[in-house]
Amino acid sequence: MQQDDKNNGTEEGGQRRSPADLFERLLGRDNPVIEQLDKNARLLAQSALSKLDVVPRSEFDAQSAVLQRTRQRIEELETKLESLTQQLDDIDKGTSNP
Repeated sequence: MQQDDKNNGTEEGGQRRSPADLFERLLGRDNPVIEQLDKNARLLAQSALSKLDVVPRSEFDAQSAVLQRTRQRIEELETKLESLTQQLDDIDKGTSNP
């Protein structure tokens, strides 16, 4: 009587299967064990992420846009301040040199 491949871990011809072969066999079919492992891994990842101090991508993108507009506004104000400072310096030079 021939032994079942599943029970002895060998293929026909007496060669042992590699772990990669076994893994591919598991992934090649709709395996409820793999599906349950996947589900549990997703739940574990979601649980871990919920405990971290993270924000959704949409909120991050919105805040990045606000920051970019703020930086642009600051640069505009700095340029305007430099211009006004230069004008004030020119006025001061004009009044101190008769």
